[in-house]
Amino acid sequence: MSTDSASAPRNEPPLDPRVEAGADLRAAAGWIALGAAILGGSITMDRLEQQHINPYTIPGLVPGLLGIAMLILGSVLGVRSWRRGGMGAPRPPADRAVTRRLTIVIALVVAFSVGLVGHGLPFWVAAALFVVASILVLQAPQRAAAGRSLSWREAAFALAVGIGSGVVITFVFQELFLVRLP
Repeated sequence: MSTDSASAPRNEPPLDPRVEAGADLRAAAGWIALGAAILGGSITMDRLEQQHINPYTIPGLVPGLLGIAMLILGSVLGVRSWRRGGMGAPRPPADRAVTRRLTIVIALVVAFSVGLVGHGLPFWVAAALFVVASILVLQAPQRAAAGRSLSWREAAFALAVGIGSGVVITFVFQELFLVRLP
């Protein structure tokens, strides 16, 4: 049994290597753009020089380093996919389930960052609500496919994970990283 057939889904034939290279090339472009945006944002952040902040603790240092890492790794992925014939490769057919799931995740993240954070709720509550909603919404298709509704046990588990996550995230950022949260 070859590694290609072992890693491919059972119901679908393996993708053409050029199609995979094309997808990697498009992903590389996305990573490069995101890395550049993060690096640009970190460079324009206030350096707090008037408060005599140590240069190694300035806001934007870690995001800037992460942006540089994304730029480098996105470039490596792009060169690798270009060499494998990714330029001008045919696009795979759109998978509606994947597109729907991605849209849901983006909507959840936007709702969290725009609607919950900084609007009166303590950060740990907003983070807990985000985690609970993510678990319940993203597992809904699996429950529907199995023909069952949300059980109290699943809801309690999601609530416990959400509250635990909210508390741990808040503790780590405020106490360990010394980041003031809204």
